[in-house]
Amino acid sequence: MGGDKGGIASGIISIKGLTKKFGELTALGNMTLEIEQGELFGLLGPNGAGKTTLISMLSTMLPATSGGATVCGHDVRREEDAVRQCIGIVFQDPSLDDDLTGEENLDFHGRLYGMDFRTRGSRMAEVLRLVDLEDRRDDLVKTYSGGMRRRLEIARGLMHRPRVLFLDEPTLGLDPQTRRKIWNYIRSLKDSYGMTIILTTHYMDEADQLCSRIAVIDHGEIVALDSPEALKASLGGDVLELDIADPDPVFIEQLKNLEEVDHISSQNGKVALTVKNGESFIPRIFETAQTVGVEITSVSMRKPNLEDVFLKLTGREIRDEGVKEPKERMRIYMWARRR
Repeated sequence: MGGDKGGIASGIISIKGLTKKFGELTALGNMTLEIEQGELFGLLGPNGAGKTTLISMLSTMLPATSGGATVCGHDVRREEDAVRQCIGIVFQDPSLDDDLTGEENLDFHGRLYGMDFRTRGSRMAEVLRLVDLEDRRDDLVKTYSGGMRRRLEIARGLMHRPRVLFLDEPTLGLDPQTRRKIWNYIRSLKDSYGMTIILTTHYMDEADQLCSRIAVIDHGEIVALDSPEALKASLGGDVLELDIADPDPVFIEQLKNLEEVDHISSQNGKVALTVKNGESFIPRIFETAQTVGVEITSVSMRKPNLEDVFLKLTGREIRDEGVKEPKERMRIYMWARRR
């Protein structure tokens, strides 16, 4: 194991002043972060926020412009092979060989990590059982569904029993039922192996259900860091959601000026307000609407969620903005030096 290098701290993942620039674009800006052994840690943000860039740097696929990081005590710049030996990764983009069977994909990965025949066989049986693909091990990957492919990619990432597993948007594009199955597999990894899992996602419910801590990333910077419960509690009060027949900017401005309103957003005829006591505040909303001639067609009340947190922190909703990570994030296997 490498020690503390260059003043970087001693968490299983330690990041200090990490910066990545692509020309004039700053994809990651002076990030400092500690992730402890055994955490299921979430990186939450829209595409282009810097999540995948960070994962690519921690997994040695991208060099830092400045700053540094250690993974499992190894410097990501000077001890690349040692870092690759202690991590597993499930890429955002598909990276399986469609013309190989599920077992052959796993076997190839095991060979890259220098596993002998007996070890490869036992590990393949173990990880296929974990993701419920034992009965499809001899089928070509091209015959797999999207959910099955993601499960096989998770199994492949576990073949060498990594101490740290990076899951980069593991449920992107999957239907809700398959997403929840993947959630169950992720939880079982935590329970069965006690490994540290870094999950990147822009699905709020995924981060809320799975992660012990979340870093909200926007424009390459951490804008909030805490447990899901603490992040939601930081807003306080209730969220009132209004459907308005004919939105009027004057109505929105008048609501903003009310003392009880902590935060307000408006989009496509829907208005969301964070207030201290939602139930008693609803009559005030209708009084204000009446003064400007606005018709409110429905009102609902709920507690704040992570979407509300993100909206308040960034001023916009989290969504797939169609921004792709820079080309330097290649889809490659984790090359490992034979032990």
